[in-house]
Amino acid sequence: MDFRAWSKERAEHFERVAQYTLPMETKQPWKLHQAMRYAVLDGGKRIRPLLVYAAGQLVDADASVTDHLALAVEYIHSYSLVHDDMPCMDNDTLRRGKLTTHRKFGEAMGMLTGDALQALAFEQVVQAKVNPEQVVQLVKLLAVAAGPSGMCGGQAIDLLAARSQLDLPTLTMMHRMKTGAMIRASALMGIYAGQSLPEPALIGQMAVYSDAIGLAFQVIDDILDVTADTQTLGKTAGKDAANDKPTYVSLLGVEKARELAKEQYNLAKTALQTLEADPRYAGKTQRLHEIADFIMARDH
Repeated sequence: MDFRAWSKERAEHFERVAQYTLPMETKQPWKLHQAMRYAVLDGGKRIRPLLVYAAGQLVDADASVTDHLALAVEYIHSYSLVHDDMPCMDNDTLRRGKLTTHRKFGEAMGMLTGDALQALAFEQVVQAKVNPEQVVQLVKLLAVAAGPSGMCGGQAIDLLAARSQLDLPTLTMMHRMKTGAMIRASALMGIYAGQSLPEPALIGQMAVYSDAIGLAFQVIDDILDVTADTQTLGKTAGKDAANDKPTYVSLLGVEKARELAKEQYNLAKTALQTLEADPRYAGKTQRLHEIADFIMARDH
């Protein structure tokens, strides 16, 4: 099965699992449940769930375990998008090609939608049928990635940086927290989905791989913000420039930004090649390679 077919099958599978797992709209409080389903279902590239599934293949993870973890990372991601789009932050009107959740359901319900999805994410983690020590590590991975050392901290830096000039190291730190932390957590949670705790060498190479594709993903996002249109993006194009936000393009220009993305891509590929040299992981990294390829191909 080629990557297009595999990613489509995995995304459709994820959609079915999420459809079943999210609270039904007919159950009170029905408006909140409707908004939660609206925020998660029918949209997005599902990069984070795909990473869970692909990394899980390295450790022969059980399908039900990776489903729980894929839901968890996507619930956190969806909650962050709902909150990021609100007037107190990015004040956006489009997400995944449709009205943002707060525009559809109101600001108060948008806030509650994000809060509820965050709680559901951790509920999914503790339902994964793995050893208790693994559950503890999975909860820690997700909490650190979503909290002040990760996604929330990166968003705080981003808000404070509006209409100011960041240097490249600070911009990179911000994006490793805001975007990269959850991508890293997705890949690492996949390898914690096996029958035992992953060995340090596997953790190390997966950290290198996921950090690299996380940064490449953000660099490509910055490039697309100035080179793609709103219809292609599914969100408002040119918003970073309009808000005078520092980006890799504003600091480096489009071509240098592309070079940086390529450097990170090569780092990710090298990490996977190192894993391939180990007989335990040989032949199991194909989907991870293809996810890196997909991230780079978004700019073409």
